[in-house]
Amino acid sequence: MSHWAILSGIAGHLAAYEAVLADLKRVKGGVEALYILGDLVGPQADCEALVRRVRSPRRGEPEPQVCVGWWEDQCFRLHAVGASSETPELIARYGPETVEKLWNSVSRETVQWLRSLHFGFFELDCLLIHGSTLGVDDELTPETPPLQLLDRLIRGEANRLFCGRSGQAFQYQLQSGSVTSSLTSLEGESASQVQMLSPKQIIGVGSVGKIPGEATYALYHPKSDLTSFRTVRYGDRLGFSPTSARQSAL
Repeated sequence: MSHWAILSGIAGHLAAYEAVLADLKRVKGGVEALYILGDLVGPQADCEALVRRVRSPRRGEPEPQVCVGWWEDQCFRLHAVGASSETPELIARYGPETVEKLWNSVSRETVQWLRSLHFGFFELDCLLIHGSTLGVDDELTPETPPLQLLDRLIRGEANRLFCGRSGQAFQYQLQSGSVTSSLTSLEGESASQVQMLSPKQIIGVGSVGKIPGEATYALYHPKSDLTSFRTVRYGDRLGFSPTSARQSAL
């Protein structure tokens, strides 16, 4: 079994995606699956060309499996095909000019295709998702409280949670242990339950388009259960280097 390549945060940057595809050919042992955990689109002029490239992989390239992310959700809001047509977070973060850029960068046809994408993927004991099962805006980082991270893993019924919302490359390990929950009825009767937990991990897969000229993504080898990170430099920053991700354990 070869690697899974796990990307997020391309955000409309075609050159960054092409750099990653070229780097995948250099991965020792090969790549059997390519996941894009949301934020495929963004307010970039190359966005439509990127979507066409993703939807039509070339011979010998893995077919991308794409789920929705924060930028896709903003597109749904702009085109009034989501739960809400308001974009307060988009305006607060990036300003009204970005609203216009996003509108001009992503066509109605592309929005309809984005609506057909999955919310996430469950493979083996791994959940691959943009934020968490709570939503695309759930940003998990190494600074997120451990109990909150554990909650997201339990909700997802996974031992490994790969996420892309923060744009950070990190590997957070939760050691084996137990969680005791209790319930008290209106009559004052209480019952408790102890749940034994196996070791679990939350992995931030980095960002392909966040830093101009640098695309960071994750590689996961299911057979050995090893995760590594790679940074590809393109444009004026040509080159490749393995990435040292932040590692935490509890």
